[in-house]
Amino acid sequence: MTAPEVYRGRRRFLKLGAATGCALAAGGVGWVAHRRYGLPGAATLPNVPADVLARFPGERAARFDARPLTSRDAAASHNNFFEMSEDKDDVAERARGFVHRPWTIEIAGECHAPRTFDVWELVRRFGLEERVYRHRCVEAWAMAVPWNGFPLASLLSLAGPTSHARYVRFVSFHAPEQAPNQRSASFPWPYHEGLRIDEAMHELAFVAVGVYGEVLPVQHGAPIRLVVPWKYGYKSAKSIARIELVRERPRTFWSTVVPSEYDFESNVDPLVPHPRWSQATERMLGTGELRPTQLMNGYVEEVAALYRSGSVSERRRGGRG
Repeated sequence: MTAPEVYRGRRRFLKLGAATGCALAAGGVGWVAHRRYGLPGAATLPNVPADVLARFPGERAARFDARPLTSRDAAASHNNFFEMSEDKDDVAERARGFVHRPWTIEIAGECHAPRTFDVWELVRRFGLEERVYRHRCVEAWAMAVPWNGFPLASLLSLAGPTSHARYVRFVSFHAPEQAPNQRSASFPWPYHEGLRIDEAMHELAFVAVGVYGEVLPVQHGAPIRLVVPWKYGYKSAKSIARIELVRERPRTFWSTVVPSEYDFESNVDPLVPHPRWSQATERMLGTGELRPTQLMNGYVEEVAALYRSGSVSERRRGGRG
């Protein structure tokens, strides 16, 4: 785990240039700034249609408004994205040059209408809303950021899951020529995660194409990622290329790599320590403030019904997010 003084130190500020600089990298990675956050005016980005840019940031959903908000710079400079680097403070720089436009996402498996969508087609179809969610990493750091996107249920419903679809599998990109760490045989690339179908259809499960009113930068999972706020962060797959509706519970990336530390459910739970550290508290990015960890990351009231067949306080062991 990175100590607060490290990511707030000189190196962090050096990396901030890359965090925003990747906006100008190959593939047109860019920021669509919005004055809601006191950021520079919107720019025209290569391969992002003007009508799509005009939809950002979307209407803010007041009932999803976790506070206090983490600063954009802090959120953009400390990221888990193992495809690019195992050093969280290096991700933005290592992601420089990642080409992710145009981008399509395929939905297949147990569904009545399998098909492939262009990411911007989805934005036009569903529009955008903004939700400020808490994000909790199992490494015990946390943040609260405004995601711009649409409900995962809307996308899955478009494909029409069959009665046999009990789980949803998410598969990220595989491009070793662009992602340095994908050249390593130590990991089962591409990244893959999964949810139960009822979890995936829950109103909190969200598909993000932007953050802070801007098109997603690479380190946040450009151009399209999952956000499941009551679970540890690694459940929210980044840079998704394929979604599969399946009958059997899918294997997941980290549960394959370290089975003893990664549970499929992985709901945030302060009473279940990671094998190597406590989960009782969390450290906020940007400020270093320590806070008590909340069960299910503070979303118990919203998601408790999903787990009533057992117990909301049933203890599950998680993994790194």
